[in-house]
Amino acid sequence: MKERLSALRAEMARQGMDGFIVPHADEFQNEYLPPSTERLAWITGFTGSAGAAVVLKDRAAAFTDGRYTIQIREQVDGELFDIRHISDEPPKDWVAEHLGRGGKLGYDPWLHTERALKVWRKAAEKAGGEMVAVERNPLDAVWADRPPAPAAPIAPHGEEFAGETSTSKRERVAKTLADAGADSAVITAPDSIAWLLNIRGSDVAHTPLPLSFAILYATGRVEWFVDPAKVGPDMAGHLGDEVTVRGADEFEPALWALGNNRVLADPAGTAALVFERLGKAGAQVVRADDPCQLPKACKNSVEIEGMRAAHRRDGVALTRFLSWLGGQAPKGGVGEIAAADKLQALRFEGELITDLSFRTISGSGPNGAIVHYSVTPESDRTLGPGELYLVDSGGQYRDGTTDVTRTVAIGEPTAEMRDRFTRVLKGHIAIATVRFPEGTTGSHLDILARQALWRAGLDYDHGTGHGVGSFLGVHEGPQRISKIPNKVALKPGMIVSNEPGYYKTGEYGIRIENLVCVTAVEIEGAEKPMLGFETLTLAPIDLALVDTALLTPPETEWLNAYHTDVRETLTPLVDGDTAAWLAEATRAVG
Repeated sequence: MKERLSALRAEMARQGMDGFIVPHADEFQNEYLPPSTERLAWITGFTGSAGAAVVLKDRAAAFTDGRYTIQIREQVDGELFDIRHISDEPPKDWVAEHLGRGGKLGYDPWLHTERALKVWRKAAEKAGGEMVAVERNPLDAVWADRPPAPAAPIAPHGEEFAGETSTSKRERVAKTLADAGADSAVITAPDSIAWLLNIRGSDVAHTPLPLSFAILYATGRVEWFVDPAKVGPDMAGHLGDEVTVRGADEFEPALWALGNNRVLADPAGTAALVFERLGKAGAQVVRADDPCQLPKACKNSVEIEGMRAAHRRDGVALTRFLSWLGGQAPKGGVGEIAAADKLQALRFEGELITDLSFRTISGSGPNGAIVHYSVTPESDRTLGPGELYLVDSGGQYRDGTTDVTRTVAIGEPTAEMRDRFTRVLKGHIAIATVRFPEGTTGSHLDILARQALWRAGLDYDHGTGHGVGSFLGVHEGPQRISKIPNKVALKPGMIVSNEPGYYKTGEYGIRIENLVCVTAVEIEGAEKPMLGFETLTLAPIDLALVDTALLTPPETEWLNAYHTDVRETLTPLVDGDTAAWLAEATRAVG
């Protein structure tokens, strides 16, 4: 990394910069990036899905959030980079302290949203410096062995899975543009375009996304900017006459042609360059949320039934895995990689699966305490007696996306492990059973998942729940359950995860994750429309880790009812040995 830093600094000097920002981002503002845009990993060695680096003439810093605080210290050379928690020690403070008066802080306008740039700009100004947009990314200029851009073929996503035609979606979203007084909208989020056009691809690992841009007009017409080589002959009939395919290199010139339009663009999710071009073209920019995000998040009845079906198949694979693990791990010889490979193989025996939904987190003992741990041959551990094993995994099925975490005791757990696990379970149950009025956001609910941990002076440094797509991203907005304020109310059809946890650094990690769907509920005498959650995930929760003395009667009732549902749904779908194991794993307690 030292040689790479030197090369970057030399190019920065050649371009007249005193510093340069390297975000974990691409021009589409993806969370997960194709190899050709993993700039942060290339310059720092950090491979997490969230973070940034700032490189100055004589020092540098790397930042990430609570999911990766252990990982970043293991992957990034502390002699080369100051390592910081992105919330507790934000980049703006570091820049304000170290940039220096008159310093020019460079940035690539394709890799930052307009909203994010405001924070960086304030930091530079506080230091007495200024922000400078680059014509060519200096890191790209010195990245000699940069992988090629992805070019995977794009396929239709049939109505039997989507539940609605692209024409209907385009008309529906176009009406919201017209109601907002906008002539058009610039759409740069790949998942929004995939949803809008009913298409899928594989440009991004584990996420069925084609990378492209689009302009949606208030008439329902779409200009789609994409590498034509990725668009097969079967797409013409699928897209119809109202979608025009144009080359990806035509997107920027097309922005200039919007000069007489009122153009909607999302300042939180669209590259700053788009706003710059629209402004120079004379367009009247309407800064508003991506108009596809909310309708995409509210799944229709076909998508919800698809999610249920995907979770049944996923539950079969996970239950077969847990049964196998229960027999093999206590004997020794099962490593983290071998366990992850076994689970993947079992998933791929099911129908309609195309990929994992993310790289499996397979962590035993102290590795389980790394929230987004990614096992390597160097870090691979054998699952040992008296330890906890945490496995967070999921599948991409044509009819749905899954994401599930289970924590398993290998041998006899300690009393502390059982206490912590049960407190996490209590939080999980609190979210699963909550009833709330329409208009409630996930931020209002987050405290329910933490209260049992807080009573013991404990907490976890990540959100309680994220949105999940329908054969799309395993992380999807705009809804979430988190301490971080969120203005988006939970609505029927939204899928979110329910995943409280606890992590004891150097010893073990605990997380219990199911996916849930927001549903309308009837409450006798209710004076407001009320909502709740339907649990979709089907897999046993390790009873060896449950201290029933800590559960209230309603909590015990929920656990037994959930396990009954798991047993009755999955038993007819698994072999006899697994069914016998499942009967014991889901026995009634309390």
